[in-house]
Parts: sequence; C-alpha cells; structure tokens
Amino acid sequence: MFALRTAVFGALARGVRAAPSLVSAGRAAAQGQTRPLAAGPCVLHVCRPYSTEKSAGGPSQLDELPPTMLKKEYLGINAEEINDVVKRLLSLDMASQSDKLKVKIQQLVDKVRRDPDDRATTEVRIAVLTARIQNFKEHLELHPKDKANKRRMLMSIDRRKKLLKSLRRTHYDSFEHVCTELNIEYTFPPEYYRRATKRWIAKKAFCLQVHKEAKKLRAEKFAEKVTEKKHTPKSHAPLYVFPQPTD
Repeated sequence: MFALRTAVFGALARGVRAAPSLVSAGRAAAQGQTRPLAAGPCVLHVCRPYSTEKSAGGPSQLDELPPTMLKKEYLGINAEEINDVVKRLLSLDMASQSDKLKVKIQQLVDKVRRDPDDRATTEVRIAVLTARIQNFKEHLELHPKDKANKRRMLMSIDRRKKLLKSLRRTHYDSFEHVCTELNIEYTFPPEYYRRATKRWIAKKAFCLQVHKEAKKLRAEKFAEKVTEKKHTPKSHAPLYVFPQPTD
C-alpha cells in the first residue's frame, strides 16, 4: 500500500495523468514484489511553500495578572481560610481566557469609575471596550485571517470613538482622566473622507479654476457699479407731493 501511494504521488508531481506503470506498481505491491521507484518530488513538497507559520505574538495584557489572584466571582472570599487545592481552582492559575478578561476589565473599570456603584457611565463603557479591543488585537496577531473577530474589533473601535467624542464635548476633565489612565491617544477624524483619485484631483482643480474666474467676474461687476454710482448725480425726489386743487 505504501509503494502504491508513493507511486501515485510521484506520478502526480511529474504531471503524468495516467500510465500503465502505476497499475503494474500496484499489482507488484499487492503481490508482495517491490521494486525501486524513481525518486521524484512529492505533492507534499510542492504544497509546502504555500503554508504560513503562525506568529508568536507579542506580550498580552493578561500576563500582568498574578496567577494567585482569585476570579471575579470569588474576590470577596478570604483566601487564608481556603484549602490550597480549592484556592488553586478558584484562582487565575487554572482560569480560562474569558475569566482572566473579566478580571482585567474590572481593573480598568476601577481606574476610571466615578463611585463604587458606577456601572453604566461613559467612562465605564470606554474601559470595557478598551480591554476588549486589546484582546481582539492580540487574537488577530495569532490568527490574522479571522475576519469575524476583526469586524468585531473595528465595531468596538468605532463605538469607543463615539463615546470619547461625546465625553470630550460634555466633560473634558473626565475625558483627559480616561485617556491618561487607559493610555488612549485620541486623534481627530479627518474633515473629508474622499479617496484622492486622478479623476477627482483633475475635477477639483477645474472647479477651483472656475471658482476663481467667477469670483473675478463678480469683483469686476461690483467695481463697475461703484464707478457708476460715483459719476451719476443724486436726484432727491420730494418726500410728499401735495395734491393740487381742481376747479
């Protein structure tokens, strides 16, 4: 069976579609008679250059969390009274990615929240989106072809931009505090989103030229009207004409 498979792969790599030598090689392999085959490139060797290696990725934001920290659901428990085995089960040492992300979100929320009961203000929502965006970025470094998570990351970035814009307009001090604590660099959006193609550049240059000519013509007409008013004498008409008596 191995000899038959090697012969088929060798023939496919050499571009042979059908040959009687394959049948004879298969029969010889079935009868237990093996003969040396010509060394040829295998199909696996041809496909190998097209494979890509996964990147190792950079440092993760979850690496900063100590493994001895308890999960978000068990933060109020006294760790000294728990058995070592139970403590390890409740800590981040054996936690999943989602549990670690919850703890990271809680840490970022604690930095920007207004009071201990704050859960739905703009600052809290920005902190939650920041942790999720960073998690999406780290995931896409390892899996760059994951289109679904890339779309979710872009949607989260747009949502955070709107929240930052609203916070900057209403509470500028809170906006500066959030950007400092969460290490966010706010950039203003461009005024115009048009793609600069050759046709658009030529059309814009033509429109500017037409605008300059029209402005020049308006200035000339205005100058002519001013000169006409200077040379024509002003005739003062009576304000009121009394009616003449009729016989």
